[in-house]
Amino acid sequence: MLEYFDPHQVAPDKDFLKERFSKDRFSKDYGTPASLSEKRVALEIDGVEIRVPEGTSVLRAAALADINIPKLCASDNLEAFGSCRLCAVQVEGKRGYPAACTTPVEDGMRVTTQNDRLARLRRNVMELYISDHPLDCLTCPANGDCELQDMAGAVGLREVRYGFEGDNHLDAEKDHSNPYFSFDPSKCIVCSRCVRACEEVQGTFALTIDGRGFESKVSAGQSEAFMDSECVSCGACVQACPTSTLMEKSVIEAGQPDHSVITTCAYCGVGCSFKAEMKGDQVVRMVPWKGGDANHGHSCVKGRFAFGYATHKDRLTTPMIRDSIDQPWREVGWEEAIAFAAERLKAIQTSYGRESIGGITSSRCTNEETYLVQKLVRAAFGNNNTDTCARVCHSPTGYGLKTTLGESAGTQTFDSVMKADAIIVIGANPTDAHPVFASLMRRRLRQGASLIVADPRHIDLLDTPHLSDAQHLPLRPGTNVALVNALAHVVITEGLEDHDFIARRCDDQAYRDWREFISEPRHSPEAVEATTGVPADAVRRAARTYANAPNGAIYYGLGVTEHSQGSTMVMGIANLAMATGNIGREGVGVNPLRGQNNVQGSCDMGSFPHELPGYQHVADDTVRQRFEQSWGVPIDNEPGLRIPNMFDAAIEGTFKALYVQGEDIAQSDPNTQHVEAALTSLECLIVQDIFLNETAKYAHVLLPGSSFLEKNGTFTNAERRINRVRKVMPPRAGKEDWEVTVDLANALGYPMHYRHPSEIMDEIAQLTPTFTGVSYARLDEFGSLQWPCNAEHPDGTPTMHEIDFPIGRGHFAITEYVATEERTNRRFPLLLTTGRILSQYNVGAQTRRTHNQLWHDEDVLEIHPSDAELRGIKDGDWLGITSRSGHIVLRALVSERMQPGVVYTTFHHPSSGANVITTDSSDWATNCPEYKVTAVEVEMVSQPSAWQQRFDDFDRQQRQFLDAAREPVASDRAL
Repeated sequence: MLEYFDPHQVAPDKDFLKERFSKDRFSKDYGTPASLSEKRVALEIDGVEIRVPEGTSVLRAAALADINIPKLCASDNLEAFGSCRLCAVQVEGKRGYPAACTTPVEDGMRVTTQNDRLARLRRNVMELYISDHPLDCLTCPANGDCELQDMAGAVGLREVRYGFEGDNHLDAEKDHSNPYFSFDPSKCIVCSRCVRACEEVQGTFALTIDGRGFESKVSAGQSEAFMDSECVSCGACVQACPTSTLMEKSVIEAGQPDHSVITTCAYCGVGCSFKAEMKGDQVVRMVPWKGGDANHGHSCVKGRFAFGYATHKDRLTTPMIRDSIDQPWREVGWEEAIAFAAERLKAIQTSYGRESIGGITSSRCTNEETYLVQKLVRAAFGNNNTDTCARVCHSPTGYGLKTTLGESAGTQTFDSVMKADAIIVIGANPTDAHPVFASLMRRRLRQGASLIVADPRHIDLLDTPHLSDAQHLPLRPGTNVALVNALAHVVITEGLEDHDFIARRCDDQAYRDWREFISEPRHSPEAVEATTGVPADAVRRAARTYANAPNGAIYYGLGVTEHSQGSTMVMGIANLAMATGNIGREGVGVNPLRGQNNVQGSCDMGSFPHELPGYQHVADDTVRQRFEQSWGVPIDNEPGLRIPNMFDAAIEGTFKALYVQGEDIAQSDPNTQHVEAALTSLECLIVQDIFLNETAKYAHVLLPGSSFLEKNGTFTNAERRINRVRKVMPPRAGKEDWEVTVDLANALGYPMHYRHPSEIMDEIAQLTPTFTGVSYARLDEFGSLQWPCNAEHPDGTPTMHEIDFPIGRGHFAITEYVATEERTNRRFPLLLTTGRILSQYNVGAQTRRTHNQLWHDEDVLEIHPSDAELRGIKDGDWLGITSRSGHIVLRALVSERMQPGVVYTTFHHPSSGANVITTDSSDWATNCPEYKVTAVEVEMVSQPSAWQQRFDDFDRQQRQFLDAAREPVASDRAL
């Protein structure tokens, strides 16, 4: 008897894990979802005796044994539906022909999948489908990749006895409204796979079957065009469609791909795995890969469709140099550009000293590229002036979690949420910023988990269809710590803590000090209600829901970290989790939702000025000596400059040169005018990027970057999951990013000799304790690995802190609430907070160069109706927004998502200047900017702000400089 382990189950051993990836078993569709039962059932299918998990469908059991039963309505990411009847089988002792997809296996069952009666039945069913289907297979865009076509062949259909006379759907009107896919209802077989994918996988419920019988049809919304409906363009419906009813326009235009490469998405911190389906070196489509442990075959509009930026006409493909930012660019070769940059850097250090230059790594680049940049700074520059964009997003996560739990990362896998009974979401908007994980969370919420959202804004997660229990705590911006202290106060004073966990796992003295602190009446929900704006009874209910749940999980985002007390709040969250025992198993934990694709990795790789790779402090002599021995140079034992320090020092005249790889600090960092002044003060700014971004307009050296499709490497997502990035096309500028850094190091006199990013990862593994078991070979075997991955955890660590903490016992930290200095008054009576939107990503450099612009082509200011009415504001009015730092103009969107007194905007469009008005206020421990709390006033205006006018003038000038440099090349090509 053959034993079949299901490839979608937790693998029984590491050897099977290797087998499932080496054979790419995830490329096959098994018809219905896997059963997670540990009990085995024995049955016989077509004479083959097999054992499979109890609850497995006959269809899946057969597929596991490589017995392929025809199907159309079934797919292994959807619950069994049983509508197409193609998968009919015979079961000994049972009447009729049950559908294999809806029939569970039973002990001793004997199944027949092929005989003359079943063949006739399937041909008759298929004949009915084809009788109302266009017979244009040769010209159909799905030709060669059509399940209907395949099944017609599989059942042996050779003629259709029914003509096309009478009613049919062949002239149904097509819907081309969506920029990425078309909807051709004449090809629809009403299998409901698209509708079920929208419900079960995405959780949007945007599609439905309208009408009954012959009149049944797929409808978006209330018979709306796709672009006018609630569809979020995740692509789940397109992927589920077995015909060309829903079809990518890129496939319609380019034809079917001829090969594919598995790689990792370069957008948010979920880290979705994709098959880049190619025709030559052209990407035809990006299909989410079922073997991706972060996304399991699902995707969002960005990863699925917004890849066109990689070949956009704006791409920089030739190095450029100039002496001053008010001069035109001059195109040069790589060798001349690298030599120019190296000579500038060496001259500046000679004139101003070793500490006068530095580098900034990118959360959009690979681990290997980020590692090399910080190594360049420490080994070739000779200082620790290295920092990363995590400074302005999740640096408080690193500080807060290391202080309390001993490790600077989240504790769980994404899949862990499926075992959570109560879910707290604080300062995060998963449906917009982490949509694939949000779909998974929504699935758990539909199953009955309780939801608690602490956010000044009403987020879409609260509107999850079929949500059983949702609590919204609409706190005032800047009062996070007061709220988390109140939640903990309820847990302690009502005896809801987990005494056993605290006694076994936590430092006793720290706990007693914290317990005394948090029990003080000043932390009660009633005492802080006036501060937070959240009713005391709502806080008490939320605390009880979380503490009494068998498993309580906390997920948080930038609404936690981007505050003056960001680090304090992270510690407060960890305190709450430890006090309730919600650490160290599935379904619980402290889970930061990282914003960019490799923000976790950029921190892991030693980008901060005080830490070497693996969060090893530069002051530790033993650690430093190990790196010195490997790198062959002494390393400074003093931390270097953080990004804000670099800006201040540049304005003061002591910091003169900066190498920026893949970051747009001129748009993303706070108090834009201060950043611009700093960049203008530099004698040499080297920018390596794929576009002329806002920072590059201040550069003296412009080095073309490579997109994720043009490089090899790894990204580390928010689960600590290390995923492979694989090159699918040659770099448009001729070099991958890591090669450029190597060239610069060599030009500076520090030798770097790597032939492939795998060699860089081998060096990382040698020097970083949590990465010692990581290599490209093992990543290819396992698909992905979660650090720590070392001798103690050879196959990685999905769940952190199961037995103990890296610091021994968990440390409860005192979290005193200190009100932000950024407060409202009569001049600035409103509080501005910022966030993201689904269709755009971060500074928008990528998504603004795709059709995603159709959803969000400008940043707007959301304002509550009461605040709008008080000022005479209507939708679409131009509003001047003034803070203590600056003044900008945005269009108004009157919305009840905000509470009165709070306004909201995004920061995806550089001309909006959202960060012109954010202030220099920052987290006390890490200098993470307080983006989420800015006191402002708004008023109706009729023209752009002075800054926006200057921005337009400067932008026009810099683009003219770029165009002038390119003109000779364009002329040569024309000749």
